[in-house]
Amino acid sequence: MVGTARVAQRRMTLDQWAAMEEDEPGELVDGVLVEEEGVGALHELIVVWLGAALKVWLGSRGRVLGSDTKLAVAENRGRKPDLCVYFTRAKLPARAVVRTPPDVAIEIVSPQPADRRRDRFEKLAEYASFGVHWYWLVDPEVRTLEVLERNDRGTYTIALSASDGTVSVPGCEGLVLDLDSLWAEIADLDDA
Repeated sequence: MVGTARVAQRRMTLDQWAAMEEDEPGELVDGVLVEEEGVGALHELIVVWLGAALKVWLGSRGRVLGSDTKLAVAENRGRKPDLCVYFTRAKLPARAVVRTPPDVAIEIVSPQPADRRRDRFEKLAEYASFGVHWYWLVDPEVRTLEVLERNDRGTYTIALSASDGTVSVPGCEGLVLDLDSLWAEIADLDDA
């Protein structure tokens, strides 16, 4: 758990974590509530842009859930990806922790080293073990999209690594993302 800041060494179960107030931050790591990465307009702009593209692509056949969705990735670990995508209208609990892995988990990579490490190593292993088939990493600092696919060994391999142009997204037949449009959108921000 190197690089994960702890909130107040507050121990809890997954069910206690799920029952916390919706606006109380934190993820559950080894039964301890830990601080989440700080986000801002850049992060949220990317989340909304991707969420809108995914919802249009899915239509009514699936679900796109936002960053307060609590996933029970292990017995004593709970994570909140920036976006979760279910290719079908999966039956999910309205307020409890979600124990059904999404088809896609998406993380917007933050510039802080501890957050980068959490997204690229800790969450990568946890999502693979939980059974998330596709893991996307969007890195606004270097303007890249990586799509990782879970293989038969339960680990991820790179299915797509792109930085510009229009890309067809592996695992999402018919979904085309215009990365140049996404990067142009965030270029308008003051410190992007």
